[in-house]
Amino acid sequence: MLLSHARTLCDARSALAVLADRAVDSDASSAYEHVLITLDVIHGDEAPAIDTYGLPEEHDELLAIASTALERLKSHGIDDLHVELLLAMLDDATELDVI
Repeated sequence: MLLSHARTLCDARSALAVLADRAVDSDASSAYEHVLITLDVIHGDEAPAIDTYGLPEEHDELLAIASTALERLKSHGIDDLHVELLLAMLDDATELDVI
């Protein structure tokens, strides 16, 4: 895995982890964690550590970081269908995370 791919994956994983931690209830948190687990399964054993330092507090900003990072995975050889599945799962999790 190239450094740019690892950084993109780290961004996605980190934003998803923070979204799961800050979700309004356990259902929304589990949905975000499911996206994270699916992302890890797609990458096998190659998953960089989660780095939450410097991530924004706002839900919408975290969501934008996660979405953008997931989209960028296409340029690193991740199948378009996998990325679209992850984005759909992220949308479903976001719908559960309504205050």
